Amino acid sequence: MGCTSSKHALSVDDLEFLKLHTSYSEKRIKAWYKGFMRDCPSGELTRDSFIQIYKQFFPKGRAENFCEHVFRAFDTDKSGKIDFKEFLQAINITSQGTPDTKLEMAFRMYDCNGDGSIDENEMRRIINAIYELIGDELDKHERQVEAEERAMNIFTMMDKNSDGILSREEFIGGCLNDEQLYQLLTQSSRLVEERESQSSLED
Repeated sequence: MGCTSSKHALSVDDLEFLKLHTSYSEKRIKAWYKGFMRDCPSGELTRDSFIQIYKQFFPKGRAENFCEHVFRAFDTDKSGKIDFKEFLQAINITSQGTPDTKLEMAFRMYDCNGDGSIDENEMRRIINAIYELIGDELDKHERQVEAEERAMNIFTMMDKNSDGILSREEFIGGCLNDEQLYQLLTQSSRLVEERESQSSLED
């Protein structure tokens, strides 16, 4: 998708920052940067570009809605674009992070309005997006019904104090106590692992 532009070389400061704040070596950071600039010659990844790049990994499902949620979690400065530093820090969390850090990222995805908690409607939106992403034999109506039932059950199980919202602690604690739930709710890790695998093959 085009060649790396010399106008957008990785700065020494950014390289040192990423060596300090990710688990990647200098060589690996530079390899990621080369791939990022190949896909995004401007040095920034827009929401539409992000969706186009990542939906190819889920040919049996519809990835658009899920990718929008992942994009929002990656876009930490809320600029509507992802620069390389945001991109690689998020990649590091989702592919190399601990369960806690992966769930912190997942929490930002589920907290659609950014108010620091998750309500039942937000849970329904994300679970439905995951069902669309995975793809199955259910038609659209059946998938929505099953996703809503699953979301309601998850929400009820996690909402320990029955106040109608999930705190960060309730969300992370609920996921850590249920391996199947943890796998379901950290689908962004699969998205990134697929991309990292492809990147390794391209190096």
